[in-house]
Amino acid sequence: MEPARVTELPAELKYIQYQHSLETQYLPAIRALISKDLSEPYSIYVYRYFLYQWGHLCFMALDPIDSSLVGVIICKLEMHKSHSPSTLRGYIAMLAVSAPYRGHGVATALVRRAIDAMTQRNADEIVLETEETNVPAMRLYERLGFIRSKKLHRYYLNGNSAYRLVLPLKPTDEDAATDLALDDTDLATR
Repeated sequence: MEPARVTELPAELKYIQYQHSLETQYLPAIRALISKDLSEPYSIYVYRYFLYQWGHLCFMALDPIDSSLVGVIICKLEMHKSHSPSTLRGYIAMLAVSAPYRGHGVATALVRRAIDAMTQRNADEIVLETEETNVPAMRLYERLGFIRSKKLHRYYLNGNSAYRLVLPLKPTDEDAATDLALDDTDLATR
């Protein structure tokens, strides 16, 4: 049975950046929350891969009363060489909010913290995948400026398709070329 939905947050939630010293206290709760909400089964090694290298890009929402985990976002940031020139690509790997706390802006607050952290580290773009049937997630990301860039058929182990969403943080070479062309047109009309 699903826990009752909270009608009001108990108080201002506490948002903290993940730190390695918190692993014993929070990693089991992170795994439980994510495995309940996401369709992919992740081993402990996947969590550690992200949290050990990019803990500074991962954030948790905690209940201020008992410090229990309410939500989490797990991200990474690395060079992506498929573009020329290479881009510094942020990636949102996992986002989950406990069911009773949904609809109160917790996911939005977590995603904004991750975007800010990656922007401060000079990311060119942020990408993620989400199931095409996950309408609330699609709305959340699109509200924050992400755009659908690609449909990935039967992407998940459960057979569901996904959309890849991208949040461009810096103008691309194509944007610069368009701006130059517009400037040339503007000069020609004077």
